[in-house]
Amino acid sequence: MGARDAVAGRVAGGATVEFRPSGSSMVPLIRSRQQVVVAPVDPSRLEVGDIVLARVAGTVYLHLVSAVDPAGARVRISNNRGHVNGWTGHDRVFGICVRVDGVPRTGAAAKVLG
Repeated sequence: MGARDAVAGRVAGGATVEFRPSGSSMVPLIRSRQQVVVAPVDPSRLEVGDIVLARVAGTVYLHLVSAVDPAGARVRISNNRGHVNGWTGHDRVFGICVRVDGVPRTGAAAKVLG
């Protein structure tokens, strides 16, 4: 199990988690090793542009919601460079990014499970 899988498990269990993801696929929204805070989310409230922690085809990503399908209870996940990871069900969306390096993500707090 990788680090993102462990974080996903904690968030799925109801915890709000701070961590420092690595990689460049979300630049400039998230730069490698910036501190992010991810909280459990109500997937039915997600919108295009939200950053979520989700499992797509067996891999956990901290990526963008690029499309929503309310009738199918699913969202499409993409990075910030145009690559589409695929569709995933609401049951595989673990959390929403609420802060990046201490800066709140607009609208994210209203989507946190409470």
